Amino acid sequence: MEDSMGMTVTSGSVVIQKDDCNLIGISIGGGAPLCPCLYVVQVFDNTPAARDGTLQSGDEIVGVNGLAVKGKTKVEVAKMIQNVKHQVTINYNKLHADPKQGKTLDIVLKKAKHRMVENMSSTTADALGLSRAILCNDSLVKKLEELSRNEHIYKGLMEHTHHMLKAFFEICHVYRAFGDVFAEIGVREPQPRASEAFTRFGEAHRSIERYGIKLLKTVRPMLSDLNTYLNKAVPDTKLTIRKYADAKFEYLSYCLKVKEMDDEEYAYQALQEPLYRVETGNYEYRLISI
Repeated sequence: MEDSMGMTVTSGSVVIQKDDCNLIGISIGGGAPLCPCLYVVQVFDNTPAARDGTLQSGDEIVGVNGLAVKGKTKVEVAKMIQNVKHQVTINYNKLHADPKQGKTLDIVLKKAKHRMVENMSSTTADALGLSRAILCNDSLVKKLEELSRNEHIYKGLMEHTHHMLKAFFEICHVYRAFGDVFAEIGVREPQPRASEAFTRFGEAHRSIERYGIKLLKTVRPMLSDLNTYLNKAVPDTKLTIRKYADAKFEYLSYCLKVKEMDDEEYAYQALQEPLYRVETGNYEYRLISI
């Protein structure tokens, strides 16, 4: 008796053209004598089945070229597909389930473990037996670390530049004040040559102030762009990378769950003991694989 775990099933058929190696690009699981269902375990990339896109992991195979496969082994079904040349018609039952239905407490805990291991060194993770979860070689995680370092550097640079430009602005005002004083002295100086010298000296100081203000106006947009980078671009990029990492942690959790379920099946087969979920159609495994 099958236990579909509340999932709905729709039937269909698909005609798949074989490749030059007489393959359609799927692996099959289940089948006699342990499981009442034969189902697609994996659809390999760049194969006829993958390009067609109809068959997916977890789909039950119910017929090959009009012949029922109920009660057959997966090896027998594979030979049935292999014996058909050029194209093969696959009759299937497709599972429909809420993706959240497969997100069990076990998946949540595995995801939490991945998060915990993220900041561990390889040695520590190996010592704790968590090396399968580590993302130490992930390029985007390294990019996130590099982005955090750059953010710290640029924040320090921006703060230093802000203080420096503020001091430069105050110096410009000092030059302006000196220029006003020298110009006033030049106006009051009775000797023409001395008056001209003080006036020119004052104008020179005023020019320094004008060019300084011009420089500040030129630099200000650069600081504004840097501020936008630090306060908008960097946080947005960090959020995107964290979303990616979160999705990858969840994906790795499902992969680990599938591996554990495979290991459990092999262990029961070696002991020649029945496993309830396999005897009832292995719907839990197929749900995780969707």
